[in-house]
Amino acid sequence: MADVKKIATRESYGNALKELAAEHEDVIVFDADLAGATKTGTFKKAYPDRHFNCGIAEGNMMAVAAGASTMGLVPFASSFAMFAAGRAFEQVRNSIGYPHLNVKIGATHGGISVGEDGASHQCCEDYALMRSIPGMVVMSPADDVEAKAMVKAAYEHVGPVYMRFGRSAVPVFHDEANYTFEIGKGEVLQEGTDVAIIANGLMVAEAMEAGKVLKEAGISARVINMATVKPLDEELVLKAAQECGKIITCEEHSILGGLGEAVCGLVSEKCPVPVRRIGVNDEFGHSGPAAALLKQFGLCAEHIVEVAKDFCK
Repeated sequence: MADVKKIATRESYGNALKELAAEHEDVIVFDADLAGATKTGTFKKAYPDRHFNCGIAEGNMMAVAAGASTMGLVPFASSFAMFAAGRAFEQVRNSIGYPHLNVKIGATHGGISVGEDGASHQCCEDYALMRSIPGMVVMSPADDVEAKAMVKAAYEHVGPVYMRFGRSAVPVFHDEANYTFEIGKGEVLQEGTDVAIIANGLMVAEAMEAGKVLKEAGISARVINMATVKPLDEELVLKAAQECGKIITCEEHSILGGLGEAVCGLVSEKCPVPVRRIGVNDEFGHSGPAAALLKQFGLCAEHIVEVAKDFCK
């Protein structure tokens, strides 16, 4: 994929906010002193009177966003995933989730790929935290095209939304002219019958690469991009379970409480099949180059291939 265009989905987030604001005057953005990193600075430059820096006070930012939403505005509250989902959890739960307010949370720098910032900033628990809040939509895009479409879909959705964007550049594989995004719907990127690989975020590109390698090895792998963790596309997952008989989930998140557990919870009740979860095991990350960390933690195509070959023996 060396010749494939790569863009970090946090960049996509900033660009999408700017495009959205040009069409909708009710879009405003809150940031916790990280506009340069979350890329909401792109929005700030174009619409300085609609961007508000709340400082390093994420809980307060969520409460302010909640208040703004009751005035007919559509606030996007942004920070690193560790702070947006972790530090501000109480305010997100009680001030946004409980009254089911129309607040959109844009969380960047999720997962191990935060790299050198280390375990304190490598949030691998945000899906679990946000999934536990009733009525909260939880999503993570696979590339630039999907990320921008996701932001626009979040605006159109009435209710709280949590979106996770990445720090690292990822391959752009969607064709913007022919792509549509729908909350709660996954997409089949490669057909297969031996095993279904269900991934999201940066793991989608890895799953696609693994699917190609497995095909050459005689294993027919169905690759599914599951950008929406909640609500899960139950129909697509159950179809994969019925037709493939085995499922591998891939996520840049703890194997506890994320996409893997969402899939396991569904199939255990409605179509029991064996599932193997690829993600961060019950451990913290550590400082290091993003690419090296992803490989070390098994969040790469090579590891997916190993697991699939062993699974399909």
